[in-house]
Amino acid sequence: MFNILDQSTMEAKSTNPMKDFEVVAPPEDTVSALKFSPAALQQNYLIAGSWDSSVRCWEVEQTGKTLPKAIKTMDGCPVLDACWSDDGTKVFIATGNQVKIWDLISDQTMQVAAHQAPVKTCHWIKGSNYACLMTGSWDKTLKFWDTRSANPMLSFNLPERCYCTDVDYPMAVVGTAGNSVIVYSLESTPTEFRRQESRLKYQHRAIAIFRDKNQAPTGYAVGSIEGRVVLKYLNPAKDQLMFKCHRSPIVAASQDIYAINDMAFHPIHGTLVTVGSDGTFCFWDIDDGKRLKTSEKMDQAITKCSLNANGQIFAYALGYDWSKGYEYFSPIKKPQIFLRRCYEELNPR
Repeated sequence: MFNILDQSTMEAKSTNPMKDFEVVAPPEDTVSALKFSPAALQQNYLIAGSWDSSVRCWEVEQTGKTLPKAIKTMDGCPVLDACWSDDGTKVFIATGNQVKIWDLISDQTMQVAAHQAPVKTCHWIKGSNYACLMTGSWDKTLKFWDTRSANPMLSFNLPERCYCTDVDYPMAVVGTAGNSVIVYSLESTPTEFRRQESRLKYQHRAIAIFRDKNQAPTGYAVGSIEGRVVLKYLNPAKDQLMFKCHRSPIVAASQDIYAINDMAFHPIHGTLVTVGSDGTFCFWDIDDGKRLKTSEKMDQAITKCSLNANGQIFAYALGYDWSKGYEYFSPIKKPQIFLRRCYEELNPR
């Protein structure tokens, strides 16, 4: 890791070392959610939820220019997650012990879900015969909501607090404290499909579903705070793949290891993006376990990332993730969000 002097020396040099497009008017605090609009919208929009209690929305032009379109503040509660409805007209916001729906057309918000502890994740599910909101909480439950009702349509007890989730219909995965992973089938009605312990020894931080060559969900990747990813196929006959990332070079038998803060799979190529506390993003070909690209080191951690619906644009957010403690927090450094053209870079060679 850089010491304080080294870090301050790099500040001016590495704010945007990849020369990517910077999103205007970013949040005032660390970005906790970053999502591109669904394929139903022809135009690209980007939302970011933040610890500053806000959710912001930008229009993203083909040139890389961004236009602030809307902002909603959550009464002093930090935003831990946010997601789009399938038609792109609404945003769901996990804030405190509840989830609110933000109608982008009317600019009105309304509570649609509640837990006994903070809601860590939210996902909108558009099934073949139903649509609902899935929420995972630190109260050790996973709930499914018809947003027209005050009570959940289904509730599952989790072995521990919910830390990370992903949905790719008809599959959902949940990673919890204690390193458990639970897979759910979403066909007809949500049901638990499989429960297992992860091969990772340290806390889960990110989870993402990947697809097979026929574009059907076939497995998931889990990233940990120990700079390690494991890929698990639903077919037990297929081998798991595990690899290390977001680590410094070994010098004198010593190495700095950083958390993986977020992951995403390319919607066309099936390649993987990881972002970490070391301030880098990495592109991976999971079929060969090969690294396609590693970015230059930024002057802050990368906390969240997202790929747009057609896989042309990669968004990533810089901010302090508190992995080095309060003594490394600098109020001078502000969160930033960058956009990068990525289709060719994520195309496996």
